[in-house]
Amino acid sequence: MTGGAESHSFTTTLVQWHSESHGTWHFIGVPAPVAEALDAAALMHRLETGRRSGFGSLKLTIRIGDSEWRTSAFPLHEKGWSIPVSAKVRKAEGLIAGDTIEATLRV
Repeated sequence: MTGGAESHSFTTTLVQWHSESHGTWHFIGVPAPVAEALDAAALMHRLETGRRSGFGSLKLTIRIGDSEWRTSAFPLHEKGWSIPVSAKVRKAEGLIAGDTIEATLRV
């Protein structure tokens, strides 16, 4: 990853979530030390813009394997953040629910 933003690398697990009305989604959770950095970035965004992003989300760039893309992280009610992983990325990286993932993100 290039650019001036601070990078955070972490290990996590790909989780599958199913909803009758919204289908199946795959997410990764962000562990505590990195989640704290996302909390700080979201707070700075609110202070700089005077508003909160939709659903409290935070835009970022993430890399898993050879795949890198722009997406949003979403705050969890019980503390922490989750990041959706699209079917395109899962297919490109050969990922299934339950896999351990090495990820790097940049806010």
